[in-house]
Amino acid sequence: MSAPAADRAGAVPLPGREPVSVPALQVESLGFAYADVAVLDAVSLSVPRGRFAALVGANGAGKTTLFSIVTGLFAAGDGRVRIAGHDLATRPRDALTELGVVFQKPTLDNDLSVRQNLAYFADLHGLPRRTARERIDAALAQHGVAEVQARKAGALSGGQRRRVELARSLLHRPSLLLMDEPTVGLDIASRARFVAHVRELVGERQVGVLWATHLADEIRDEDLVHVLDGGRLLASGTLGELLEAHAVRDVVALTEALR
Repeated sequence: MSAPAADRAGAVPLPGREPVSVPALQVESLGFAYADVAVLDAVSLSVPRGRFAALVGANGAGKTTLFSIVTGLFAAGDGRVRIAGHDLATRPRDALTELGVVFQKPTLDNDLSVRQNLAYFADLHGLPRRTARERIDAALAQHGVAEVQARKAGALSGGQRRRVELARSLLHRPSLLLMDEPTVGLDIASRARFVAHVRELVGERQVGVLWATHLADEIRDEDLVHVLDGGRLLASGTLGELLEAHAVRDVVALTEALR
C-alpha cells in the first residue's frame, strides 16, 4: 500500500516517523580498517526514500564491509550512519527498526514453514499477534507465495525463497532495504521477476533500496549508482548521467573508466 499523500510530500510525517524528505540512508565520511589495512576510506553516500540505488564494485571494493556497518555487525571506525534520520551509533534501536535486509546467502529456517518463518520474525520485532497475522496474510499475497505458506522453507525454489525473504524483511515496515546481491543463484527468468517485484515495492511503499550487484542488467539509467573501488567512493549519480559523462556504455565499463 502506498504511503499517505501528506507523508509522501513530507508535510505531515506519520506518528513516530521521520518525514519522507529525510533520506532512508545517509552515510557520512565512513572509514573502517582491519588492523592497519583501510577497507573504507571516507565514504559518503545517500539513498532517498522511494529510490532504487545500486552499489557496484569488484570483489574487495568494500561493499560487504559497508553493509556490515549499516546493519550494525561492525562498528564504524570513523564517520556516521543515519537510517531514516536515526544515528546508528547513538540511537541503534531506532535506526535498526527502520532497516530490512535480504542477505546474499539464504537465512530462512529450512525446518519451519513459510508462515512460521514470517511469524517468528514478526515476534522478534514485537508485533502484536493480530497485527502480525494481518501483515503476514497481506505479505504472502503481495509477494506471490500464499500457495506455499504451509511448505517448509527447505522445499522452496530459489525464486520462492527470495520472495519469502523479501516479505519477511518488510513485515515491520522499514524505510530502508539493504539487498546484498540477492539474485545470486537464481535463473534468468526468476532474477528478472524478482528485480521487477522489488522495483514495484519501491514506488508503492516509498522505501529506499540499496542494491549491491555486479550485474549490469539489474540497473536502469534512472537508478542512482554508487561506485566503490578499493574502499573509496569513485562516483555517485544516476547511471544515465554517469555513462554519458564518462562516454561508456555500461556499468562495468564505467567502473573501469573511473579507476
